[in-house]
Amino acid sequence: MPTPKRKTSKARRDKRSANKGIKPKAVATCQTCQAPTMSHQVCVTCGHYKGTKILRTKTDRLYTRGQAREAMQAKARGLSGSDAPATESKQ
Repeated sequence: MPTPKRKTSKARRDKRSANKGIKPKAVATCQTCQAPTMSHQVCVTCGHYKGTKILRTKTDRLYTRGQAREAMQAKARGLSGSDAPATESKQ
C-alpha cells in the first residue's frame, strides 16, 4: 500500500472538512412541559414523548421514595397509612 512521502499540513488537512456544511439541529418543545428538546426524542425533564409518559424521571423517583419514607415513619409510630395525619403542627 502506498504511503505519503510528506506530512500533510494542518491547513491542507483542514481544507477538506471546511465545506462539509454542518448545520445546527432543530429544537422542538415538549407538548407537556414546553421544555426545549430535540425533535423525535423523549423529554428529559418530564419523561413524555408525544403526550405519553415514557420514562421515570429523577423527580418521579424522589416523590415515590418520599412516599415510602412517610409510610415507614407512620408504621413506626404505630399508625396505619389512612390514620396518619398529613402534617403535624408543633405548638
